[in-house]
Amino acid sequence: FHHKSRTMMAIFHSRAAAFLLLLWSSAPSTTSFLLAPPLSTAPNFKASTALSAGSTDVSDLLYQEQEKIIIQRGELEETFVTNAKPLEASKIKIRGAGKAGGFGKASSNGTKASSKLEGKSYAKILKKEGVLRLDNVLSPTTADALRTYLYNLRTQSEQDVADGKVQPIERYAHVLLKHNRCDLTIPLGTEEIVTTALNESLRKSPVGGIVESIFGDGAILHEFSCLMSDVGSQRQVIHPDTPFVDGKGPVLYTCFIALQDVTMDMGPTTWLPRTHTREAHAAFKDPFTKDEIVSNTPAKLGLLPKGSCGIFDSRLLHCGTANRSNEGKSRALFYFSFKNPEVGYTGNPASIRLELGAENVPLGKLMSDLESFERGEGSPLIDELGRKMR
Repeated sequence: FHHKSRTMMAIFHSRAAAFLLLLWSSAPSTTSFLLAPPLSTAPNFKASTALSAGSTDVSDLLYQEQEKIIIQRGELEETFVTNAKPLEASKIKIRGAGKAGGFGKASSNGTKASSKLEGKSYAKILKKEGVLRLDNVLSPTTADALRTYLYNLRTQSEQDVADGKVQPIERYAHVLLKHNRCDLTIPLGTEEIVTTALNESLRKSPVGGIVESIFGDGAILHEFSCLMSDVGSQRQVIHPDTPFVDGKGPVLYTCFIALQDVTMDMGPTTWLPRTHTREAHAAFKDPFTKDEIVSNTPAKLGLLPKGSCGIFDSRLLHCGTANRSNEGKSRALFYFSFKNPEVGYTGNPASIRLELGAENVPLGKLMSDLESFERGEGSPLIDELGRKMR
């Protein structure tokens, strides 16, 4: 590239932009084709510590072109989504089981049988709609403590990356539009607040029962991270996390848990219910019907109270929106995903610490370990995982 004229360079980038736009219009998953962001996009990371200046410059230019296209498309899609309403908490009734709920509000008799019934009832809604809201999956105290820990972890991770102690991929996962947004992977087994939060959200709320109802107790912990969106982060393009594959069922279910009240100006997640289907994906991939499905599908907004969650099928169309808070509020979503044990590669890299992902932790064993933790009898599996964290 150093021997090309400015004119040739301009032609190259215009063609690159057009090529990216074509891919973006036809790809089964928006995130699956995108260029990996250059190392220099990690917070406070000095590219010279990993790459030569020349190669980094080219990578940065391509990534910047890509981001411009995504931002422009996201702004256009925002004008299409005019019928969005808040995602409301789903309500179910289980005969003889009392009122269903989240943290501290499990079924009145607290039996495993009633928990399974509760999980199946919610799972039925989730499979139909593609997204489900549950309230009180984390207590306010736990949500506050976890948020504080994670923002401190982010500060330490930024410093470790800047000092060259770790590579960005060891602390951050790739995320669409990284400016003022990061996907901070979380160690498991090193801090009690993380185990407490996982116990509350997975065992003491219906979340674990929902996943088990669909995938069984062999479901694999596939992601374990925190999405942070600061003021100035741009709206993402609408996308699925995994493509729809004929003859195959759901691949992942992801649980986004709000660590503070999420207000409209903070950039709530936008979901398009019932778009995890063959028909919706076909329409979304077709340039002639793509805009139509975005504008005609009644959208749901993740205006979640602190401690509430949105669980969704990874094939569902969704996006993160722009954080335009006038009060400087940052949005943090603690999240985890469980994978269908019959699925190999999902189509996208997982947002999880490499050493944790390598363990392929099954839901059943994790739930048993968390039950032992709650009884005060220790958590040998999680402790062992903690010793492997770097």
